[in-house]
Amino acid sequence: MSEAREKKSSVGPNEAAWKKLFEHFDILRQIEANGRFQISAKQIKAVGNREPRLMAKFDHTFNLPRIFEKNKLAILPVTRGDYVISHFDAYHKFESADGPITRFSLPSYVQSLDASNIPSESIALNCAIATGIVADFLDDEALVPTVSGRMGSGSFAFDIGNVVRGIPEQLQVNNSQIEIDAAYEGLKGLALFEAKSGWSEDFIIRQLYYPFRVWSSRVGKTVRPIFLVYFNGIYRLYEYAFQNPNSYSSLILVKQKSYAIEEDTRIERGDIDHILQTVQPAQEPDNIPFPQADSFERVISLCEMLNGQELSNKEITDEFAFAERQTGYYTNAALYLGLVQKRRDGITPLYSLSEAGRKLLGMKYKRRQLELCRRILSHKAFSDTLRMYFQNGNMPAENEIVQIMLNSNVQRMSGSTPGRRSSSIRGWLYWILELMNA
Repeated sequence: MSEAREKKSSVGPNEAAWKKLFEHFDILRQIEANGRFQISAKQIKAVGNREPRLMAKFDHTFNLPRIFEKNKLAILPVTRGDYVISHFDAYHKFESADGPITRFSLPSYVQSLDASNIPSESIALNCAIATGIVADFLDDEALVPTVSGRMGSGSFAFDIGNVVRGIPEQLQVNNSQIEIDAAYEGLKGLALFEAKSGWSEDFIIRQLYYPFRVWSSRVGKTVRPIFLVYFNGIYRLYEYAFQNPNSYSSLILVKQKSYAIEEDTRIERGDIDHILQTVQPAQEPDNIPFPQADSFERVISLCEMLNGQELSNKEITDEFAFAERQTGYYTNAALYLGLVQKRRDGITPLYSLSEAGRKLLGMKYKRRQLELCRRILSHKAFSDTLRMYFQNGNMPAENEIVQIMLNSNVQRMSGSTPGRRSSSIRGWLYWILELMNA
């Protein structure tokens, strides 16, 4: 079973609540008949018995409940207490950030910021300003911070693509709530920032579009929607534009750059070869299953989430919008690498960073990546597969990786399990290979 399908195989509280709402209001039939369904926060609270804000917050397609995903649906706010569900083309996949990494440093007099300890989006923004990353990206030296926080949207209408009907539909927004993480105004325009820490494949365009429409009507200069993603020591900045200001679906990328706050971030083939030649083989753990977590980026995100705090299964599930089984896959993957530890509070498992995990997150970018590579390649199934890749110039086929696993003293597996676990080997090794192209 693929990771995307596996994610939905266990029903969490949001899943159950939305299933109840769809049945109670016959939402699918209403959408088929009318093209959309409008639902209020009061209805969500009364029938779903969940906080409406959390029930309607799907920042990434990965967060969508199964019933939305299966029926190609998305939800958008239209007032402070009302939402519309339809076949909206609401999300945008981040473009590849495969260009060079530009290096900056904090000013020598700044003592209250630590480039190796970025616990929040706001601190990431502050570091990006203090180092000059924002000024470089915006190509504007005369920047001042202006608006931020929550505010009303006012009224505006827009067209949005429909992934089923193929023709756009119109939506009217009246005083919905918007939130701006930061705004910097310079001579050339007003840059509105949406900042995220952690890895994701895509984002909901609303986070950029609603603030863009609000401030385009209030200032007489160019409004520049900017997405800043801080993950694993790298600042990735994306500038977007809307070709048609009245069209939600007209988003295009203007430019993308990646930054690091340190001198040396280059990882070369020789660095990986050195690890393969010198790494001490790890013994396969008896009490931790072989990883079934295809995205190594999410393993890192989990470790960053646990930095300085201990979380339960439920808290991790809610944060990642995982099913409980999926949470188990990623916590087990981090346990397998020795980066996370688990204890029980009664019957509740609690997860926190191990000493090795804490040391890892305190390392600078290059050392951290190479330590992650070392921990992966200390396991024979991974190192032997990578050696075969380097020897043949392509990733071994599934049956070849399964045979390598069987020869590597991993836990006994039956049926289709070895094939599913082999996809984790491929995913983690592709992550290593991409480091050499950054």
